[in-house]
Amino acid sequence: MSNDKTIQALNEDRARELAAIMQYMGHHYEAEGMESPAIIDMFKKTAIDEMRHAESLAERIVYLGGEPTYKPDNVLKGGDLKKMVQDDLATENFAISQYKEHIKLCSEAGDSTTRKMLEEILAQEEGHADNWKTVLGIR
Repeated sequence: MSNDKTIQALNEDRARELAAIMQYMGHHYEAEGMESPAIIDMFKKTAIDEMRHAESLAERIVYLGGEPTYKPDNVLKGGDLKKMVQDDLATENFAISQYKEHIKLCSEAGDSTTRKMLEEILAQEEGHADNWKTVLGIR
């Protein structure tokens, strides 16, 4: 995989992270209901994690000679608290599948530094998905 393909993959990941930040912060501001205080805090903490991911991706893109995207991917918004959490779980599950694919690409290209960074982000995304599954009572 050339740097161009790596940069493209990382920018796809960054666009999703930027959307996730907006989605989680929107949910943080908009969520309401008796069960929402703890979940509202989870939305904010998860948004901060996603900000760190977006920053790491941008730094790596610049290192590889690219320009980080500033355009977010699709942002899911609206609905009640359960729909928000379901949307967040869907967002995390999609990110997990994409990170696994991009890790494989980096591994095949021998780019162990980018692969390792993506594996660390993947582990955190899996933790986020697990949190939303717990909130929804899914196992």
